[in-house]
Amino acid sequence: MKTLEALPFDNRFHRLGKTFYSEVQPQGLTAPFFVSASEAAASLIDLDPQEFRRPEFTALFSGNATLPGFQPLAMVYAGHQFGFYNPQLGDGRALLLGEVPTKSGRRDLVLKGAGPTPYSRRGDGRCVLRSCIREFLCSEAMAGLGIPTTRALCVIGGEDPVFRDRIEKGATLVRLARSHVRFGSFEYFHYTENDAAVKQLADAVIAEHDPSLSEAKDKYLQFFSAVIKRTASMIAHWQAAGFCHGVMNTDNMSIVGETFDYGPFAFLDDYDPTYVCNRSDEKGRYAFGQQPEIGYTNLSALGLALSAFITEAEIREALAAYAPAYTQAYAALMRKKLGLSHAQESDQALCDALLALMDFNGVDYTILFRRLSDYEIDTKAPPVLRALFLDGESFESWLAKYNRRLKAQGLSDAERQAGMKAANPLYILRNHLAQAAIEKAEQEKDFSEVDKLLKLLTRPFDEQPGMAAYAEAPPSWAKSLQLSCSS
Repeated sequence: MKTLEALPFDNRFHRLGKTFYSEVQPQGLTAPFFVSASEAAASLIDLDPQEFRRPEFTALFSGNATLPGFQPLAMVYAGHQFGFYNPQLGDGRALLLGEVPTKSGRRDLVLKGAGPTPYSRRGDGRCVLRSCIREFLCSEAMAGLGIPTTRALCVIGGEDPVFRDRIEKGATLVRLARSHVRFGSFEYFHYTENDAAVKQLADAVIAEHDPSLSEAKDKYLQFFSAVIKRTASMIAHWQAAGFCHGVMNTDNMSIVGETFDYGPFAFLDDYDPTYVCNRSDEKGRYAFGQQPEIGYTNLSALGLALSAFITEAEIREALAAYAPAYTQAYAALMRKKLGLSHAQESDQALCDALLALMDFNGVDYTILFRRLSDYEIDTKAPPVLRALFLDGESFESWLAKYNRRLKAQGLSDAERQAGMKAANPLYILRNHLAQAAIEKAEQEKDFSEVDKLLKLLTRPFDEQPGMAAYAEAPPSWAKSLQLSCSS
């Protein structure tokens, strides 16, 4: 394990040249203080967790100090935001400090909230403690669920006043990612008619993340196809987990298929395909049930951005693989949640019927699947399951079909239940849990609830002593919580 000073850097993105970024030095926080850090994220760059308590750690990741290997830069990109093209976005409050090579691949270190950049669009370049805690906890919660995601190393707070909907305390967050290149990175250079930059960026990403394609004659087509598959898999994981991203703009879509940019996200409470977690999304473009389709739309925008190197026919053919890739990945994940060891043609109808019942009855998504994990073959509907449905008879009718399906596969109850409990979390990052931790942090400078949630969500499938309340359904007032893009 390494100290901060021993972290190695190999900043390949910086070497691409200033066409792709602006060099910007971070502006530190006033009176910075340590909030929380993730040992699991630190292990990705081989950083010793003992470093968390050093004053140098807080100084470094509040933007008040640097390391010799840092070459801070703000990346330029564009993107489709809520369906409309915005020609220049870029890192308005984030800086790529440097890239750390590891045995498992390179990791970007990005500092969020360290002041304005040329792309801030009259913004202050700051983050608030509330939003940093949310991203920190959700990044690590998603990793705990096995969902492809960027990671969060730490949150550092400060005394700087920052205005969002109200005056809040400023903070910084350090994000780790295999890449910060987005669909919108390619769009920016395509729409500014800089095909040379599109090619240079594509070649760099291929060399780093798809090196086997580097010598292929159709490497850009194969690269596009690889992005399609990664995106389909990522969104299938979102849908199976009941995760709502909230802002699926193309500038928030990672080229390596990691969940990216946690703003007004939410996990479903009651199952509802029309649920919109972002109050800024007035037309419901990014509703939970729309996410797979939006994935296709965003990939189409990426295909257009690569169209100097891929024909229109090739783009269409590659995109045609998205729906089956998504369907296959989602079906496999839902079979695991239902304890089905192998596929049958009727499985999708069985799953769809359950989801329709959950939607109609307002059933909590996570609680239903976790309780279903305890079901024993040839027994009546357990009261804890039946009580979730207003229409108990319809559920019992579905359960009879499910019972027959389970019997046909021949697994023991114990074997199936163990598999289901490894696929159906007991704990998720519900909005009201995050809000409780945030309020304690803001009002009392007490970060114990942040640390408790971090520990809990690192092992979301395991029953943890004394934590039963964190697995309960949310209070009724919490089910209607929405957040804005300022979250």
